[in-house]
Amino acid sequence: MENRWGRIDASGTVYVTSPDGERAVGSWQAGPPAEGLAHFERRFAELEAQAALLSQRLESGVADPAALRTTARRLRDSLPTANAVGDFAGLHGRLEEFIARADEQVATAAATRAARKAEAVEALGRLAAEAETLAASSQWKASGDRLRALGEEWKAAAHGVDRKVATQLWQRFAAARAEFTRRRGQHFAALAVERHATEERKTALVVEAEGLAESSDWTGAARRFRELVTAWKDAGRAAKATEDALWNRFRAAQQTFFGRRATALAERDAVRRGQHNAREELVAAAEALEPNTDLAGAKRQLREIQERWAAAGPVPREEQAAWDRRFAAVEDRVRSASEERWDRPNPQTSPLVERLRESVAKLERRAERARAAGRDDEAAEAEAKLSTQREWLARAVR
Repeated sequence: MENRWGRIDASGTVYVTSPDGERAVGSWQAGPPAEGLAHFERRFAELEAQAALLSQRLESGVADPAALRTTARRLRDSLPTANAVGDFAGLHGRLEEFIARADEQVATAAATRAARKAEAVEALGRLAAEAETLAASSQWKASGDRLRALGEEWKAAAHGVDRKVATQLWQRFAAARAEFTRRRGQHFAALAVERHATEERKTALVVEAEGLAESSDWTGAARRFRELVTAWKDAGRAAKATEDALWNRFRAAQQTFFGRRATALAERDAVRRGQHNAREELVAAAEALEPNTDLAGAKRQLREIQERWAAAGPVPREEQAAWDRRFAAVEDRVRSASEERWDRPNPQTSPLVERLRESVAKLERRAERARAAGRDDEAAEAEAKLSTQREWLARAVR
């Protein structure tokens, strides 16, 4: 009994036919020769099925080409001793083709791995270089966040890189990160010292401000508060919580003082405005004087009016200039009338007389204004000088 790929002889021995000749592959005694050949053909079909499965897995790309190649080689090498009947030459050829395709895929995979490895090494180099750049940065938060992100990127990029190369690059990365951490630590340590000093300076400013809060030296304390605000701005910043607490104390002291000052000035101005009618009467009385008719009486009455004015205290700030202008006009009329008392100068008048008259007029104006402003010491000094100047003028005229 025989077919294209093999035969069974009378003794039941089964042979497979190949280009190299026949090879005994087994013995069949269990039934008709046709069944025996079919049995050994099925064994060959199993070998073909294994080869087909290898081809499918290689084409799918889900299996390792090198592992598939190894399996194919084992299958190919088993063919010369396989107990089966079939086209061993054809199967051998297909396995050789499969191994060649696997070789190509293994080579391609190796090239891909090498390229990826090179890319990974390049990526690690870039990460190390960026870390070295960040090591000199003073953008503490942004650079710190970026270094942490670089660490995560490093973990993802380091797969497949030779340990030696990865270690060398990691040493660069770690050194850069350590340098940044060292500089940042030094910066914040110095900042803590500076903020402590700032806290002490601002605490001293707060203590002084709280001391001024109850002051009644409205001008001096207000000026000092302005100086304290400038000093506060120049002192730097303490830790946020401390800064806010100190500023709240400082602001409270400031508001207390200026609130008290506003109240006091409002009360004072209310009193001054209440005296408005009385002062208006005094100015009106001064404006009613007739120095050309009774110079001595006009001077005496003007002096009395000025004394009453000074005794009444200062006027509201917004009214002072108007009062000064009205009093100055009266003083000018009295001074003009006083000057008329002296003989009018003529071409023979001595220059000394003219200078003395000018000096007397100036001293009279000075004394009148000092009395009006309540500056008694200045008025007395001017009166003393005026007395001497008048005596000199009288002698010079004679």
